[in-house]
Amino acid sequence: MRRNRSSQCLFGMMSLIVVLFSGFVVRAQTTPLPSPTPPLEREFFKNILSDQKAIWTAPLRLQRRDSKWAIPSGIGFMALVTTDRITGDEMAKFDRQLKISRIVSHAGSVYGAGAVSGAFYLFGRTRNNDRARETGLLSAEALVDSVIVESALKGITQRARPSAGRERSEFFDGGNSFPSGHSTQAWAVATVIANEYQHRHAIQLIAYGTAAAVSVARFTGNKHYLSDTIAGSALGYAIGKYVYTSHHRKSLGLSDEDGPVAESRRLAITPRFSLRDRMYGVSFRWSF
Repeated sequence: MRRNRSSQCLFGMMSLIVVLFSGFVVRAQTTPLPSPTPPLEREFFKNILSDQKAIWTAPLRLQRRDSKWAIPSGIGFMALVTTDRITGDEMAKFDRQLKISRIVSHAGSVYGAGAVSGAFYLFGRTRNNDRARETGLLSAEALVDSVIVESALKGITQRARPSAGRERSEFFDGGNSFPSGHSTQAWAVATVIANEYQHRHAIQLIAYGTAAAVSVARFTGNKHYLSDTIAGSALGYAIGKYVYTSHHRKSLGLSDEDGPVAESRRLAITPRFSLRDRMYGVSFRWSF
């Protein structure tokens, strides 16, 4: 088994970039942005370019105080990477779940996630539903962003998949395992949908539940390691949140078509993701 220390150090730097971007997005969520006036369709490709600039320059926004969460998070993630071969080999001993894992994974593919975005957009256009139309456009934007980012990271890290034989789990060995593309894409689209329909807890459950199922399926299907799916999920969530926060039209309020505000806000389900506070989980809020 070949272990290249310099390769692991380079991967540690890439992992830190993923952590830094996720943390930057969490901080950027509270920054008020002016409401754009051009139609989202006209701004689609321009917004993707601005998204990519924000993503790849995120490490430059690192401040000294960020080391309090960035360094521990990077160390924790690297600790998870060291156990990947063990957990991956244990999962490979089972094969009964392979078929269902392959089926569930389709929801996180480019075609599956793209179909969801297209369905929202077409529904919004035909029914004059601005929320559904925006959901389709922003989720498609997040999907494109996620494909660009995860493809670049795959090309840089070149991690071998669990089925690669002796070189499995190795980095810079011609593979494309890190991060999980299906997980990144599923979480990017799901996060936009869940934020657009914050008043519909059923939609939030379906969106986040589907994304979580895709991430689990990529591991149980012996396609990725745990660190691959976790990194992909965090990256996808961060991208989806950034896209929604940056380009959501504030003028979109809760209409009658969206449902009664008083009743729909009884239960709110929101993932909690804060690297600064070292907090991960899900919050439930019940309003009477």
